[in-house]
Formats: sequence, structure tokens, C-alpha cells
Amino acid sequence: MERFMIHFLFCSLLLCGIIGIFFFLRTVFKTLLVGRMRYHLWLVLLILSAIPFLPGLPFKFSGNILWSFLPSNHSFSFHAVSGTGQNMQPYVAAAGWMNDFTESVTQRTPSSLWGFLFAVWIAGVLFMGIFLIRSALRLHALKNASLPLQHEKAKALYQSCLEELHIRRKIPVYSNAFLKSPVMAGVIRPGIYLPIHLISDYQEKDLRYILLHELFHYRHRDSLIGHLMNLAGMVYWFHPLMRLSLHTMREDREIACDASVLSLLDETSYAEYGQTLIRFARKTSLHPFPFTAGLGENKKQIRKRILCIASYQKPTPCRRFKSGCAFFLICLLLSASVPFLSSDAAAENAALPENGASGTSSSLSAYFQGYEGCFVLYDMEADDWTIYNESLARSRVSPDSTYKIFDALFALEEGIITPEHNFLPQPDESYPFEEWNQDQTLQSAMTSSVNWYFQNLDHQMGASVLRSYLHQIGYGNESLQGDLSSYWMESSLKISPVEQVQLLVSFYYNDWNFDPSHIETVKDAICLSSSSGTALYGKTGTGQINGQNINGWFVGFVESSGHPVFFASNLRGKDAAGSAAASITLSILSDLGIYSDESL
Repeated sequence: MERFMIHFLFCSLLLCGIIGIFFFLRTVFKTLLVGRMRYHLWLVLLILSAIPFLPGLPFKFSGNILWSFLPSNHSFSFHAVSGTGQNMQPYVAAAGWMNDFTESVTQRTPSSLWGFLFAVWIAGVLFMGIFLIRSALRLHALKNASLPLQHEKAKALYQSCLEELHIRRKIPVYSNAFLKSPVMAGVIRPGIYLPIHLISDYQEKDLRYILLHELFHYRHRDSLIGHLMNLAGMVYWFHPLMRLSLHTMREDREIACDASVLSLLDETSYAEYGQTLIRFARKTSLHPFPFTAGLGENKKQIRKRILCIASYQKPTPCRRFKSGCAFFLICLLLSASVPFLSSDAAAENAALPENGASGTSSSLSAYFQGYEGCFVLYDMEADDWTIYNESLARSRVSPDSTYKIFDALFALEEGIITPEHNFLPQPDESYPFEEWNQDQTLQSAMTSSVNWYFQNLDHQMGASVLRSYLHQIGYGNESLQGDLSSYWMESSLKISPVEQVQLLVSFYYNDWNFDPSHIETVKDAICLSSSSGTALYGKTGTGQINGQNINGWFVGFVESSGHPVFFASNLRGKDAAGSAAASITLSILSDLGIYSDESL
């Protein structure tokens, strides 16, 4: 919810600028754009307004662009909480290698604020939805009160209009005593509804112009577009510029239909068509049905349409070509905003391995009693995946301390540390854990999950180098938009359990062609246990916000006689800690016969 609201508010602000640019371009190219093209431009804006809600778009910036423009939701003044708590099983603590130390992130903006904003937005959407439902019911009642057109001359005229526009579908025409304005309504079963006074005061030319106008609405699928406009108005009920845009779009829709009718007439008939609108304006008011497209509007809009009719000239082939070029250019310029608007929902979910679905397992639920979690296992030799809770296994969250595996590898590749020389002195600062208040090597820093050691490495490498490595190995969403000292701790960088396993496979086989000695150095640092030809490698990670555990990781692999099996487990929600994830993982590995430490 929080992430959605941040993204939605960001996109709403961005739409202000896009709409401003849209109106500017629309004015600049006003003389080039013919009526229908000017109206079709609004469809581009409708598409752009929908993009924030469309997941899976291929064009997006790597990382989370929001972190660059919006103030961070977390401040990183830490207080310490050890990840080894009551939730850790006794046999894990007894192993001697489980120092799941972590620091709590202080959340600056309370989640309740985003919940409140979400509730306000939903309330507005529901209110607009009720308004649309009420209008739909009124329209339905009006349809029920309508009668099929009986006037023979009017029916003959209508048939000739259908033939003139080459429309084969028999669209029914009705008359209604309560209507003041003719309307075209319906997408699946369209119909034209005429006020009864228009039939009783039968004027052939007036009725012909009106019927042509309504049939052009049908021909151009304006009823369907009207529904999309209503949907946009409902979602962006709070957005004044979007409401202005939709209002202008409705005006341009009628002007476009006027231009379509005028294209069938000779110049001497233009004035007659305009006079029909004027006469109609004296009898009509704006119809209250947002689902319909009609001829009648308020007098201000009628005046604007009359001016457009008075200045209308049939477009020449040359002008049509110029109009098409202008339309294409504007679309091209506006399309540059798509990566900014695109939803990062796709960035929050990773694809499953090709053969992952076949290995999906629900039999592991007993291990996760009291936790929302997932487990991913990959047997390289059998090329077989076991996945528990597929949706969670694909969902990206902060890696927390599990990221230190790859952070160490990057530092080795950059020469910040070496396999032989990876000692760093303790900074002139006191830390909450005794194990952190001493000089560190890579081995000790990895064992005690010493944050300052890896933060030191990051600051020496710099953001650009780290960003390059994240992209090279394809680490999750590759986002380094958070603070350099904490981007991997409940911040911008995120990865899924499936991706954790895939990266561990690439790490084990050195698919990135890094220095083999660097791979071995990191392997040694994360080696937790080794006996009888079987070794367990892994790293825990715990995410905490305001002192509350919310994210627990245990990732690694078991190596037995050169046969690796890779795993990743993740817990989310209250009391989720790396120690608990490790306990669950070891239980699963033991019961599957993959790893069992006799000393436990």
C-alpha cells in the first residue's frame, strides 16, 4: 500500500507536467492538426494516465526512480537489535556460527499516513463510482421509457444516412419525451435516442445533420472512449488538470464529429449545420449521462463549436499529411514520459525459472507455522527446483545482510581488499555489539555481520562502481537510489528468493568470470560448517523497522562431493528474523536428507 501510494502520488504530480506540455504542444500545432487528429491526441493522454497501473512494462528505469525525487521514507539513525532472539531454535544457537546481528531502521513517515491517504483515495473512487452507477441507472430508466422510431419519413432519412456512411449494422433509433438532447449510448448494443420534439417538429435537414452527427459517434467508437474517460475521471478524481483535460476532450470529441459531418457537406451547407446547433442550443441543456455522446451541450460549448464550423476548411491531402506528421511527433515526445510513469510492480517480482513450476511444493507448509514465508531449493545435478509459496518466492524485498556476500566480492574485484589483506581497523565509534567493537577481517565481519565493515567497502568503491556491478550480475532490481550506507537495509535495493538462488548458482560457477581466488575467498567467509565431505555455506539477514523484525533471510548452498544444492528462505512480517529463517531451512534440509550436522 505504501509503495503504491508513493508511486501513484509521484505519477499524479508528473501528470501535471505532462498535461502542461500536452496543452502547449496542442496549441503550437493547432493549425496543423485537423479536427479528428486533435481529438485522437487525447487518447494518448488516456493511455499515459493508465500506465502507472500496468505491470510488466519492458520500458522502465533500472531501480526505483521514486527514491531520486521523493524524500526517503526511512531515516538511518540506527539502534541495535540482535537478530538472535526467542524465535531462534535452540539447536541453531548451539551451532556457534549464528550471529545474526542487525540494526533497526527508523521509519520517518508513519505507515498510518499512507494508509490514510489510500483510504481517502478509495473513498473518492467509490463516491465517483456511485455517481456513475446512479447515472447508469437513470440512463437505463430513460431507455426503458423510449419507443422505437415510428415516423416513416424520419426512418427513411435514417436509412439513407446509414448508407451514406457505409454502416451495415442496423442501429436502432428511439424517441423519448424526457430527453432534451439526442444521444448515442451503448457499446455492445448501441442505440440513438432522439427527443420527441425533434420528431414532432420534423425538419429534414436538421434531422439529417443530427443523425449524421450521432452516427459518426458510433463509427468512431466514442461510447467506448467515453467509458474510458469516465474510468480515468474516477481514478483521478482529485486531479484538477486531469479533470480539465477530460472536459476539453469531450469538447474536442464533439468538434471532431462536427468536422466529420462537414466533410460530407458542401460549403453552402456549413452555415445550415451551424444554425441547427444554434436552434438546438435554445432547447437543450447539457445531458447528465457520462456514458453517452451527444449533439447538445451548454451554450458556451455550442459557441465554441460554431466558431470552429465557421472557420472549417476541408483538409487537403497535403494538410492531412502534415497533420499526421504533427500527430506522430507529439506522440513521440509524450512517449518519453512512459518510463517515469510505468509501475514498478514488475520490478517487485522476478520471473520463475523455466522448470520452476514443475517443482513447486506445498508440502513444506508445516515448517512455516506462525510465519509468512517461502523456500526455494535448486539441485544443480538433477536440474530440479523445489519452490514453496511461489508468489512470495518471486516477490522482491530488501536483501539486508545477505547482500554482504556480493558486496565483499565487488570489493575484492576492485582491489579494495584482497584474499590475503582484508583487515580493516575499527572506526572511532562505539557500536552496540561487542563483536563489532574491534578490528575486522572479511571472515570475522561476515561471521558477525559487521555493518561498518561493508559500509566502509561501499564508500571506497563509490556508487557508480557498485551500480555497475549490480547491473553486471543482475542483482534484483539493481537499485542504488537509497543512501550509500544503507541501500541494502530496507531501502531501495530489492531481490527475490528465486533470484537469490540464481545468483548463488552464478557465484558458485563464476559465470561472471571474476578472479577465481575472489570467489574462493568469499566462499571461505560464508562457510558455516564442514565435516565428512559435506559443507554448508550461507548468510543470514534480518530487516527491522522501528525495532520490529519484518524480514528474515537465510541463503546459501550445501556442497557434498562436488554436488551443490542451493537454497534461499525468506520470512516476512512480525518477528521475521534471519535466525528463524535459518532454523526452518536447516529443518527442511535435514528432513530432505541434504544436510544434517551431527553436532546439532
